[in-house]
Amino acid sequence: MSDLNDPRVLFAAERTLLAWNRTSLVLITFGFMVERANILLHVLAPEQAGSFKDSVTFWLGIAFIALGAFSAFYSSKQYWVVLKTLTPAEFPKGYRVTWGLTINLIIAVLGLVLAVALVIGQ
Repeated sequence: MSDLNDPRVLFAAERTLLAWNRTSLVLITFGFMVERANILLHVLAPEQAGSFKDSVTFWLGIAFIALGAFSAFYSSKQYWVVLKTLTPAEFPKGYRVTWGLTINLIIAVLGLVLAVALVIGQ
C-alpha cells in the first residue's frame, strides 16, 4: 500500500501503462508487416518464393501479434494491481483511472482477433 498520498504515483503508473500500450501496438503492427512480407517477396522474386519462407514469415508475424496482445493484457493486469494499492488521496477528484486500462484491454482483444483471423484465413 502506498503512503505517499501524492497523485503523481497514479500518473507514473498510468504513464507506464501507456508506454506498454505503445509497445503492444508496435509489436502487433510489426507482426502484421512480417506476416504480409511474403506478399512482397512473391512480387520481388517470384522464382524464389517457397512454401517454407511463406510459412516462416506467417508464423513469425503471428507470434509478434500474439506477443503484442499478451503484453497489452499483462500490462493492464499489472496496472490494475497498482491501482488497488493506492490510497484515495492519490486519486485526483473526478479523474477516471479506467480509461487507459479499457483502451489497453481493447487493444489486447483486437490483437487476438487479428491473429485468429489471419490463421483462419490462411
